Amino acid sequence: MNVEQLRNYCIQKKGVTEHFPFDEVTLVFKVMGKMFALTGLDKWEAGIPSVNLKCNPEWSLELRGTYDGINPGFHMNKKHWNTVTINEDVDDAMLRELIDHSYETVVKGLPKKTQASLNEL
Repeated sequence: MNVEQLRNYCIQKKGVTEHFPFDEVTLVFKVMGKMFALTGLDKWEAGIPSVNLKCNPEWSLELRGTYDGINPGFHMNKKHWNTVTINEDVDDAMLRELIDHSYETVVKGLPKKTQASLNEL
């Protein structure tokens, strides 16, 4: 997966917006104002692309034990976030599953009124 494919996959989800809240190279995807994915564009240019994704803590541990390319979230709460190195040993299908899981995890944590607004989009 390349950065455009990652962006297109994330941005097509309901209620998603993209931002650069930290600097000009850290692309953040939010659903209803809450972050579910972020990636450093400079990492892609350097040939070491990665994305940080929110994850269920128990599944995070399992994933980290299974994949070399999934590690505790860099600069994130390591209990709830993973850094996934793109094109290492995580194939595109698994990466899409992880993005979906991150999105769904964040949506489940939104207030009921916000979830209702999302469903109306």
